This record gives sequence, structure tokens and C-alpha cells, in this order.
Amino acid sequence: MLAVIETGGKQYLVKTGDTLKVEKLPAEAGTDVIFDKVLLLAADDGSDVKIGTPYLAGASITAKVEQQGRAKKIRVVKFKRKVRYKRVHGHRQAFTKIKIEKIA
Repeated sequence: MLAVIETGGKQYLVKTGDTLKVEKLPAEAGTDVIFDKVLLLAADDGSDVKIGTPYLAGASITAKVEQQGRAKKIRVVKFKRKVRYKRVHGHRQAFTKIKIEKIA
């Protein structure tokens, strides 16, 4: 079974057993989270497709939180030539690693 869920302002195509990194969720590692913003449900072969407007009523995805973490650091540079102006900022985005357990 395939599903499209929405979390953190992004959409993800998931199926049972998938592991993915999503925007940080307020849950501890080892706990279950339920996603109720399901946009699409379909069978593995593409038949029996259900599309929500915008979400499917009664559909939910259960996932287990595997890890809370921060991504690799990126450096953002602001630079103006001829005036000796340079600013460097770093950023590490927080993420939650989840494993999809059940699609209902």
C-alpha cells in the first residue's frame, strides 16, 4: 500500500517499512506518531486509488520515531566586493528520522 502524507509543509510518498527524515516532530525516540494528513492512498500495483480533497477522512499512517537529530552544517556567506564586507553564518536543520509501520 502506498500513501502520500503531509508533514512539516512537505509531502512524502511512503509505503510500509520505509525510513525517512522529516522536519522535526515533538516526539521522543522510540515513540509512535500518527499522521492524519493523508492526501492519497493506493495499492502497490496502482489500482484502487483514493484521492482526498485535500485530505482523506479516516485515513492515518502510524510511524515509529527512530532518531532526533540535526543535519550536516551548511555555511551561508554574504559578501560585497570592493567594500571589504563579508559575513558567514552556519545552520544545522533539525530533523526526525521515522519508520513507517502501518498504513490504514
